[in-house]
Amino acid sequence: MSEYHSVYTTWPDDASARSAARALVSEGLSACANIFPAVTSVYEWEGEIVEDAECVMILKVAGTDLAPLRARISALHSYTVPCIVTLPIEQAHSNPDYLAWLDDHSRREV
Repeated sequence: MSEYHSVYTTWPDDASARSAARALVSEGLSACANIFPAVTSVYEWEGEIVEDAECVMILKVAGTDLAPLRARISALHSYTVPCIVTLPIEQAHSNPDYLAWLDDHSRREV
């Protein structure tokens, strides 16, 4: 299992994404959050095709136990089923100095 991850999540608007990002970083659950404020999502929900404006957030995280991060995202989120998708970061192909920075900024206890 990778020790480093990118976590992809979507938010209903820029304000909620920024608020969540600040909480996740200040609590040490993520070292960094990138917010892309204007995406269009097309999906099926409750039998209907829906098209909504959303924000994408990508979090950078060190550690293998991501359950606390998932739980906190869910607690901060307004969606019934928030998108939380975790992608491993390949250490061999990544900047070791950046990974060290992730270690220093996202392994704090909550």
